[in-house]
Parts: sequence; structure tokens; C-alpha cells
Amino acid sequence: MYKTLLISFLVIFLLGSCNRDWTSQLTSKQNRKPYFEPIPYGMNFIKQGSINIGPSEEEVDKSSTNAKTVSVPSFWMDDTEITNNEYRQFVYWVRDSIARQLLSETIPEFMITEGRRGAIMETPHLNWMEPINWRNEDYQSALEGMYLPENERFFGQKEIDTRKLVFEYYWIDYRQAAKRANSYNYETQKYEGNVTDATGKETPIQNRSSFIMRETTPVYPDTLVWMRDYTFSYNEPLTKKYFSHVAYDNYPVVGVTWAQAKAFCNWRTKQLNDFQQMIKNPGVMDYRLPSEVEWEYAARGGHQMTLYPWGSYYTRNIEGSYIANFKPLRGNYVSDSQSNTTTLKVANYLPNSYGLYDMAGNVAEWTSNAYDEAGYEIISDFSPDFQYNARPDDQPAMKRKVIRGGSWKDIAYYIQASTRSYEYQDSAKSYIGFRCVRSTFKPIYYE
Repeated sequence: MYKTLLISFLVIFLLGSCNRDWTSQLTSKQNRKPYFEPIPYGMNFIKQGSINIGPSEEEVDKSSTNAKTVSVPSFWMDDTEITNNEYRQFVYWVRDSIARQLLSETIPEFMITEGRRGAIMETPHLNWMEPINWRNEDYQSALEGMYLPENERFFGQKEIDTRKLVFEYYWIDYRQAAKRANSYNYETQKYEGNVTDATGKETPIQNRSSFIMRETTPVYPDTLVWMRDYTFSYNEPLTKKYFSHVAYDNYPVVGVTWAQAKAFCNWRTKQLNDFQQMIKNPGVMDYRLPSEVEWEYAARGGHQMTLYPWGSYYTRNIEGSYIANFKPLRGNYVSDSQSNTTTLKVANYLPNSYGLYDMAGNVAEWTSNAYDEAGYEIISDFSPDFQYNARPDDQPAMKRKVIRGGSWKDIAYYIQASTRSYEYQDSAKSYIGFRCVRSTFKPIYYE
């Protein structure tokens, strides 16, 4: 009897001890601080909501597609288009990274091979703390290949060959991975079938590396678009100075292809996430081009049934001045005191209700979506997206990407919030730019 009572007491004591031992229980705490997403610099928060997409009552052609109601999750969006100054930072970074790579082959100081604690790094990295003295004779011999060859120099002036400024980056094709998820054979423990990369090359599916895509993109804008787009027009001053001169720093960048805009987003993401990692903070969502539904939702600024982003049916304010930079009155580009014959500085006009500038006019903007006349018929009604990674050998119709917003050379119809247009992904124009968006983690914090 005594032994039985003693054993019962020990069992109760042990069970009680286990209940108080929280280290052995499943809890919500893992020594992790709550995450509060900081407001991205130069971006505005676009709260989640729904929108009716498709032709409005005033559309010229309503036969191509029907109206549709869709829901859009919250996201961040640049309050202005990417400017020459902002894009030039990307170009300079690519230039300097290529220069450091060349210098590291002969000068060890330009390559970091040890970690902070002296451990040998698995993959050496370029040393961005080491300045480049472009006039140093020892450096110049290593960097000679970056300059124009002598027979292409204008009056012998030594300049960087912008054709060699190529950005290499990698991205994961989650769409292909999702499609191939069912191709895994559990008997052979291998994937079956092939995956096609952006260049059209097919490789057998063996592991996750099959979905890691490599892109190489020349980054320098095509400054000749000002001449190419308008044959019988004098635009040489813009060709020579628009991208490079300080006077145009705050003008929207043009002459960039869809692929270049996508590369800029990748570079911008990497720059911020590398910094976040350095200060031991969590990474952020990727910067990317907006889907066309995200773009229209943001452009409307919370207004459903109005034609233009400023929430009105008219292109003039009560004082009779135009509210955007577009082509009014059949080509009278300078009919308004704020107008210009081409682009204007960003944020020259008042923003819409979401605090976004130039969602109509100035320059049209690339979106991430492929263009299809019946695109609204096939997209989902939740976070709609329609993408296609066109290969070089695809038909031109497969390379069409949606552009939105209209530009300085367009009539009023093209600056309406619902108007869709397209351009080919490998073409650059003097009237197309872009802006970035970024998905959010916890939208409730910003409501």
C-alpha cells in the first residue's frame, strides 16, 4: 500500500513538472522579434480592394472584351516613374562591377576572399569598399577592354563602350516549377520531362536547378530612339543629352526595353536585400513591374467610374489648364503653360488620390503582363496576372507586353485609366518608361 501511494505521488509530480516545462511544448515564441515592414522610400501604399476592369461606357471599342470584377491585394508602388538619375545608378553599378571584376584578376584588393572572422569564403566577392581610380595607369591597362576601340572614338575621346555594360542575374521560374511538380516519379525518384529556359533551350528536369533561369541584359538605354521614332523631326539634342545630362536628372527614363526594366527591378531588390542581410534584418519582397490590373487599380486612386486618374471626366481643371502631359488639340503640344513638346519632370502635375504622380501622360509604362485582346476573359478574379516568357524564336505576337497610361505624344483616349495598349518586349521607345511595385507582408499595419 505504501509503495502504491509513493509511486502515484511520483507520477503526479513528474506529470506536473512536464506541464510546467515550456521548453518541451509547442509555443509561438522562437526568440524572434515581431516584424513591422518599414515604408519603402519613394513608394506609396496601395490598400487592397476590388475594381471593375474592362471597357467603360465611353470606350471607343467595347467588342474586344467584357467588364470583370477582380480583387487586388495590397502593394507598394513608386510615386513617380523611374527617372534618368535613378536608372543611371543602375548603369553605373553595372559599369563598376565589371571594372572591379577585371581589376580583381590582377589586383587582389578588389576581391574579398575572407569573411569577417577570417574564415575563407566559399564564393569570393567583389570588394566594393575599394575605390576605382580610373586615371591610375595600372588600372587603365586592366580596364582597356571596357573602352571604345580607337577606330570608333570621336576625336580620339576615350569613352566607356556602353555595349559592354551587361547585367547578369538569376531568377526562379516558379510557374514552370508548379507545372512540373506532378512530373516527379516516386519509383525512380526522378523528374520526368524537360524544362525550357528563356533562350528556348530545353534541359531535362533533374532537380531544383532546372528552374533557376539565367538572364544577361544590356542595360544602357537606347538614346537613338529620339531619332528612330520620328524620322522627320529634329531631336538630336535629346539624343545627345537626355539620359546623360544633369538637366534631365528628374525626367522619366525612356529608351528602355521591357527586359531592361525587369533587370532594374532585380538589381534594386538585390541591393536592398544585401543591405538588409548586412545589418541582420529580414529581407523584403521583390521589386517588380506591376501587373496591368495593379496598375489600373492604382491609377484610379479609389475611383471606380471615372475616366482619368484624377477622378474626373475632363482633361482640364476648373481654371481651364490641362491636368496631364499629353497631346491635346490635334498636336498643339504647348497649348498649356505647364506643357512641353516632349517629356516633363516627374511630379510636375498634382498626384491622384493614392499620391501617385503621372499615372496619365508624360510616358507610358511597362507592365509585367503579356498582351492578349481577350486577356480579361482568362485571368483569375483574385490577384489577376497573365504572363508569358517569350523565347527569341517565338512569333512577334507572343512578345507583346501591356503598356499603360499613355504618353506625351498620345491623344486623350490613351491616357484614360482603362485604356490598354502594347509594345514588343525587345523594343525601346522615346515615350515608354516604367515604375516598380512591391508586394506587402501585413497590410493591416497600413490601413
